[in-house]
Amino acid sequence: MNPIRSVIFYIGYVLAMLVCGLLFLPPSPFLPLKSRYRLLNLYNHFIIAWFGLVCGVRYDIRGRERLPEGPCVILSNHQCEWETVYLQLLKPPVCTVLKKELLNIPIFGWGLRLLHPIALDRSRPARAMKQVLTQGKRRLEEGLSVLIFPEGTRVAPGARRRYNKSGAVIACRAGMPVVPVAHNAGERWPGRHWVKHPGRLTLVVGEPIETVGRSAEEVLAETEAWIEARLDEISEVPRPRQAPVGRETVSG
Repeated sequence: MNPIRSVIFYIGYVLAMLVCGLLFLPPSPFLPLKSRYRLLNLYNHFIIAWFGLVCGVRYDIRGRERLPEGPCVILSNHQCEWETVYLQLLKPPVCTVLKKELLNIPIFGWGLRLLHPIALDRSRPARAMKQVLTQGKRRLEEGLSVLIFPEGTRVAPGARRRYNKSGAVIACRAGMPVVPVAHNAGERWPGRHWVKHPGRLTLVVGEPIETVGRSAEEVLAETEAWIEARLDEISEVPRPRQAPVGRETVSG
């Protein structure tokens, strides 16, 4: 049944993108940013609900009440496409750090451009890092939250990757809190396979981590420890104890 469910899901996914692109994209550039988010995020609301309904996924979302009133830096583990859709709904308006290639996808990428993302060229890591730090701080000062996946790329359940400190640096420079998020979405929506799996999808929002007077390394270590501890609790796939040693990559 899972392949059949997945085919039905993707039919709705594509139709929703076409319909929303036709109806929502033309007026969006003329709307204030917050109104633009509300309009374009109707697509995200549909995809989340459609995925749960068609693919037999039960959502267990915990800790939304912990989100701070003002802007923050959201740091989440990254397993698949699901969290890139859902986390746009967690604390809008939110600016996402992503790879610039996504902006070239017809309809989907056009909508992304209208949401003021930080689009990176990951083939130029030094420039990308500078872009994240300068534009991220500017977005926070404008009142937007910033969403960063510190692993830098999708990491399959049961694998681990070194965390990038750019999100913690932005938060420390701006004096804004970091909100850690952990989820097991990749167990329901595999990142590199089209067949979806029924079951419980759990996402946990942590208490805001204060950054004033603290180093980025200290904030990142606390964030990573919290995320990994929650993943140990909610993951069906065993977690490795240690991330592999390697060069730090820019989030996207």
